[in-house]
Amino acid sequence: MKTRFAPSPTGYLHIGGARTALFSWLYARKHGGRFVLRIEDTDLQRSTMESVNAILEGMTWLGLEYDEGPFYQTERFARYGEVIQQLLSSGHAYKCYCSKERLEKIRALQMAKKEKPRYDGHCRYLKEPVAGVEPVIRFKNPTDGIVVIEDAIKGKVVVENKELDDLIIARSDGTPTYNLTVIVDDLDMGITHVIRGDDHLNNTPRQINMLKALGAALPQYAHAPMILAADGTKLSKRVHGEAVSVIQYRKEGYLPEALLNYLVRLGWSHGDQEIFTLDEMIELFDIKDVNASASSLNPDKLLWMNQQYIKNGDPEHIAHHLSWHLGNLGVDPAQGPDIVEVVKVQQERAKTLVEMAQASIPFYREYETFDEEAAKKHLRPVVREPLIALRGRLVVLHDWTAQAIHQAIDETCAQFDLKMGKIGMPLRVAVTGGGVSPPIDVTMQLIGHERCIRGIDKALKYIEEREAS
Repeated sequence: MKTRFAPSPTGYLHIGGARTALFSWLYARKHGGRFVLRIEDTDLQRSTMESVNAILEGMTWLGLEYDEGPFYQTERFARYGEVIQQLLSSGHAYKCYCSKERLEKIRALQMAKKEKPRYDGHCRYLKEPVAGVEPVIRFKNPTDGIVVIEDAIKGKVVVENKELDDLIIARSDGTPTYNLTVIVDDLDMGITHVIRGDDHLNNTPRQINMLKALGAALPQYAHAPMILAADGTKLSKRVHGEAVSVIQYRKEGYLPEALLNYLVRLGWSHGDQEIFTLDEMIELFDIKDVNASASSLNPDKLLWMNQQYIKNGDPEHIAHHLSWHLGNLGVDPAQGPDIVEVVKVQQERAKTLVEMAQASIPFYREYETFDEEAAKKHLRPVVREPLIALRGRLVVLHDWTAQAIHQAIDETCAQFDLKMGKIGMPLRVAVTGGGVSPPIDVTMQLIGHERCIRGIDKALKYIEEREAS
């Protein structure tokens, strides 16, 4: 068996397209089949290489590796031309010379009569060509009978042929149209299961009729319902901004497996289980179990799921993705502590990798100024003597480990009869510049001996200047 994902490169990888790709990928993996990536770039005016790269980047980030492709339709025009000629020769297609003005006039009359706008078949039985006119090619759709779609998600869908008109399969310049190219590609590439969005359902009866005209076996169709925005409206970049783009989720600090887990749950479930490994998704997923009704995005649910993946994930895997975010902040993760250890101390509290990256800056970059609010609150004259005493212990501390640092802090607290927080918070501000960090002992271990001593010196100078003023 073989599935495919066939996006048009006219923009980013859409979140709905990513779910379609995931469903197709899971189904192929479950059944030991192959997954094909096809770039449907016949819309020459809107297709761009930038969009192709965005699609490939999104697929790579999600880990949806393909077994064949990417195939580009613009490299297959000769093959489409062969099939068009085959349909003309067999009487399943014909040349149409109707002008744009005539077609618009027919459409206006039909709409005035509250009829469904459709081509009236004017050139269907034309015997002679019209001089000086470059014709389009139309498929000669059957005029009676029905088309039955045995849809794996929607169930049986029946369409009467009289409701379908003779669609254009080649433009006047000879370039093929979508409905022709898609069936030729599916046929040539041996696609057995076509899993796609239900916005394509209207095209399916026409495509089935064309496949039958070519004497081809029909694939199994499955039309997944669309994903709606949180407000229940259709997802739109104009209305909902970058939230419809897969790469935007990467930029916002989501792990790819968290997004995949979230997407697979949009319309599919297995009992009450929320978190699935990829292996579990492959084992349990069945296209027949996908709900036929639309699902709405829930940003809070996705954020919760991402937090679970960060909290329970392999630190090395998280570090791999965190390094990209650190780079976006101008931080070189090689210039500082082991990034895996940085992840370990922050997994419990971070909801996104952006949040974790921002909180990681003190481990890699020495602060220039204190957070004013934190400094005013915690760097007060009363902690001057305890900080001096602690500095003395830390300067001679050769075993720079969290345990040894913790012991030095405990000894200082005991010396001045202070609770841990009374010296821990001023110390945190001294070594990080702010009031938030993981436990102070592991934070100091990661920041390093020299920088911690310099930070304490900065804090003592701040307190001294504060006393003087």
